[in-house]
Amino acid sequence: MKDGADFATWVARFEAAAARRRADGDPGWRRSACLHRSVLASIQRFQVGESGDGAALIAKADEAGDDAYSTAVRLFVGEEQNHARLLARLLSAAGAPTLPGHWSDTVFVRLRRMPGLRRELMVLMIAEVIALRYYRALRDGAGDPLAADVAARILADEERHVSFHSLRLSGSFRHLNAAGRVVLASLWWCLMLGTVTVVAVDHGLALRCLGLSRSRFVRDVCALFRAAVSASVRRRGLSVFEPG
Repeated sequence: MKDGADFATWVARFEAAAARRRADGDPGWRRSACLHRSVLASIQRFQVGESGDGAALIAKADEAGDDAYSTAVRLFVGEEQNHARLLARLLSAAGAPTLPGHWSDTVFVRLRRMPGLRRELMVLMIAEVIALRYYRALRDGAGDPLAADVAARILADEERHVSFHSLRLSGSFRHLNAAGRVVLASLWWCLMLGTVTVVAVDHGLALRCLGLSRSRFVRDVCALFRAAVSASVRRRGLSVFEPG
């Protein structure tokens, strides 16, 4: 199957997810949320990271010349913006404001805006894999029904996002020889390890409140990233992140 046909399938998947969201409606915002202050501070920083407009990614997707992929990217960006909205409403339910910005997001955005779609997606994939473990911890460890509901909704989307980005990256890696794939994957791992270490340190108190040590968080993210790299570089293991 050609990539264009694959991405047409992804357009249908994103549209089906949007239809489910409309049918299910929002979480019950009338409930208040009770969360530890360190967890609230952590959610505030993640909310900043989810709130980008995706303009640079959309422009690079358009340049790739695949209409189905461009449409799918726009739907992906819409889901990320919905995550930002959900987290903002969760913070409001807990009596906490959103942040105008955060240094970690500024650094990450600069990394993503390096030239080339593949570079942007490689950086974005790191964020998506970290988000998989973070939102699972928030869902399972927050001890608050509203926070668990919001986290579960976001987590379901993030699982789909990893498969989506893996498909595009696998096509990009396919054009490299074996040595090129090894070098690029090694650099990718270095960037991921630096990023997850910063996140573990920066969000360590919140992770502990959610029942997760820094070291366990790093190990779990590494395991998820290993599967994502395999799916992207070797075109294997894609089913690990396929939506149900």
